[in-house]
Amino acid sequence: MPKLRMMHTMLRVQDLDASIRFYTELLGMYLIKKLDFPEGKFTLAFVGYGPEEDNTVLELTYNYDHGPYEIGTGYGHIALETSDIYATAETLRAGGAQIVREPGPMKHGKTHIAFLKDPDGYLVELVQPDWLEART
Repeated sequence: MPKLRMMHTMLRVQDLDASIRFYTELLGMYLIKKLDFPEGKFTLAFVGYGPEEDNTVLELTYNYDHGPYEIGTGYGHIALETSDIYATAETLRAGGAQIVREPGPMKHGKTHIAFLKDPDGYLVELVQPDWLEART
């Protein structure tokens, strides 16, 4: 079988501009490209930490004239690694992020985690793996 790689994860969003601001200004991603499809009544924005060719990115999909989405019980979260979860959470909070689980160790492990919500209520997990402490 030919080699596979993870390209992107797609989220449907209500306010594309607010979502782009959240992921770029607060979380430090780059707007890689934005494609508008008026005949299909949707716009796609791809954000990430590097080019699509070498990185997994996030596809934000805005469907014209669509009401609120239900996140559903099958969706989990997007996870971002950080070397200092406490400083990262404080910086994000100062920027207006809604922290819904304060930084701290997991219940059943040493890894430190925190959760915040994006403008549509999707969970974003911050993770400071315990092995990072050995690197710093």
